[in-house]
Amino acid sequence: MSYQRSIPANSNHSMQERPQLDELLEAIKKEFDTLSRETTIYKDHHHEYELKINQQHQELTNIRNTVYELEQAHRTMKEAYEKEIQRLKQDIESREMLIEQQTLQQQQHAAAQAQAQAQAQAQAQAQAQAQAQVQQQQQQQQQQQQQQQQQQQQQAHLAAAQHQFPQTPQQQPPNLSSASPADARNIGGFGGSNPTLPQIGAGATGPTVPKQELPQPPQPGQPQQQQQPSQLPPPPSSLTDPAAQQQSQQQPGGPAGPGGISQTPTPAPAITSQQQQGPQPPQLPQIQQQPSQQTNQPTSQPQQPTPQQPVGSALTSPATQTNNQLYKVDEETHLMRAQHNKPIPAFLKDFDSYNSLPYKKQHSEFYTVYNPKVPKKVDIGLVHSFDHTSVVCCVRFSKDGKFLATGCNKLTQVFSVETGDLVARLSDENSATSNGSYDTDTGDLYIRSVCFSPDGKFLATGAEDKIIRIWDLASRTIVKYLKGHEQDIYSLDYFSDGSKLVSGSGDRTVKIWDVFTGQCFLTLSIEDGVTTVAVSPDGRLIAAGSLDRTVRVWDANKGYLVERLDSANESGNGHMDSVYSVTFTHDGKQIASGSLDRTVKLWSLKDTTQTAANNPNNKSTCEVTYVGHKDFVLSVCCTPDDEFILSGSKDRGVIMWEKETGEPYIMLQGHRNSVISVAVSPVMVPKRGASGGFFATGSGDCKARIWRWEKVAPGS
Repeated sequence: MSYQRSIPANSNHSMQERPQLDELLEAIKKEFDTLSRETTIYKDHHHEYELKINQQHQELTNIRNTVYELEQAHRTMKEAYEKEIQRLKQDIESREMLIEQQTLQQQQHAAAQAQAQAQAQAQAQAQAQAQAQVQQQQQQQQQQQQQQQQQQQQQAHLAAAQHQFPQTPQQQPPNLSSASPADARNIGGFGGSNPTLPQIGAGATGPTVPKQELPQPPQPGQPQQQQQPSQLPPPPSSLTDPAAQQQSQQQPGGPAGPGGISQTPTPAPAITSQQQQGPQPPQLPQIQQQPSQQTNQPTSQPQQPTPQQPVGSALTSPATQTNNQLYKVDEETHLMRAQHNKPIPAFLKDFDSYNSLPYKKQHSEFYTVYNPKVPKKVDIGLVHSFDHTSVVCCVRFSKDGKFLATGCNKLTQVFSVETGDLVARLSDENSATSNGSYDTDTGDLYIRSVCFSPDGKFLATGAEDKIIRIWDLASRTIVKYLKGHEQDIYSLDYFSDGSKLVSGSGDRTVKIWDVFTGQCFLTLSIEDGVTTVAVSPDGRLIAAGSLDRTVRVWDANKGYLVERLDSANESGNGHMDSVYSVTFTHDGKQIASGSLDRTVKLWSLKDTTQTAANNPNNKSTCEVTYVGHKDFVLSVCCTPDDEFILSGSKDRGVIMWEKETGEPYIMLQGHRNSVISVAVSPVMVPKRGASGGFFATGSGDCKARIWRWEKVAPGS
């Protein structure tokens, strides 16, 4: 019996086909290996291309940021040049006005001098005429005396001749006792004419002086009255002294007599009357000075400023002067409020000195200290306290003010503001390793920042692992991971429309994300780490504080730098150390910042729609510096009405400041460690007729607390 297996007939054929199959399989294997190598090469190339594309994208981003910075520098330089040109134009205009004023004054002075010289010449002429009249009168008197002497001699010769030769009856002298007064005057030789005298005198004593040669006595008042009105203004004394004016009008001199000689009793009164005006020549120097003074005074008084006014203020109206004074006072007040080196208020230096009421209120877990120098306007009370397992790094209210989110190590929690209940507990267990640690240097995962979406449905968290997580609060799940930062994420803020999110990181970048796609569409780079970011209420601007002591403001749409707020401003009153917190006021016109230099500063933002040429005062400046903290300022925020600013510090205190004046109203000591984060509810809550609201604090003592603040009547 044979157990051998029979071999099929076609076995030889199959044996022959096997080598061919092996060859085919080997060829397929080689082709697969070739394709695998090519695929690996393609993958490497693809990865390399992606790296190159990312590098080029980063280079383009850096170039764009550089271009934006250059544009901002160009804009700044342009504004500076425009301001300088405007200032130079104003200087030129002021100098031209000053030159015009000086020219006008010189012309008026020259005209006054010419008028004074003309008056002096006229007065000299009048004086010369008066002297000539006096000399002429003296000559007339001498001639009259000579004529009288000749008449007396003629009468004496006539009397002697009558004694020697008897007179005929026709030639007897008249009876003096029966003669008329006119005949007596004619005989006495005081005037009048004697028809017989020329005939007698001709034969006895020689020729007599003809009557036409006897000059008529001049009237001294008439030439002066005819010349003075046309050449000289009335003397100053005549404007104030009526007696002097009367004396100048009453000039002596009467009508001439029949013989052409004045009918005054004697020539002496005419001389005496002229001597009454004789004291005028010594007064001529006064007349030469007084009219010139009176002529200059009306010209110089309106133009020369009083000693109490600055030069050039004569052309300035009282309202303008008042406005200038108020502007100077406001400017000095502004400089005092904004200056950096201000003393700490006394009540903040030593709390023990304010133990007595009403300046200090002690409670079981906290106490408050009020500023004794200002009326009490605010009161603070504790509402809720939440214990955490680690340091509370951040606190944030929802937009409706109903919820509070806190961040600590590996955990984000959401609480109800009204009841204090825990609403949500958020922790990303999937990102943790098998032993519960995270991909960080320490294995911890501190939540550095939290932010509610405007509709309150989502919560964004930034942490040490460089990832931003978007949580759906309804399902308590993560809907988006935003990756791109290379270092810790320190700050987050939503845009008002809820479609975009801005983040700041220690990798020296600020990124703007599309929360729906999870893509970063704008990266802003600076020289140092970013510690804090904030979005303006209208979503047009982004502010960021950094370790280089600067607050930068960018245009959120185009990404160019709008403003750089630091100590390089004109007043040099910027921060002196790293900026750890920034926030916009609710009107969007100002920014508050807190720094490690222990101060809080309020910055006014310039109007981006105007240029320096249109408005030279359009510039961002430090308005107020708030001094009172003894250690680093770690967080700042504003109340919804923009009346107060709150700041938290490493000195474990929270100070509520009056925004406009920089005065601290109240100091709250409610934690046993640093106050790392402060947030104010955006909703005001009226109570008992007074307005107020809530604010929250997160501290290194592993507690987060909700506080109520409310305004109180002064003195209560």
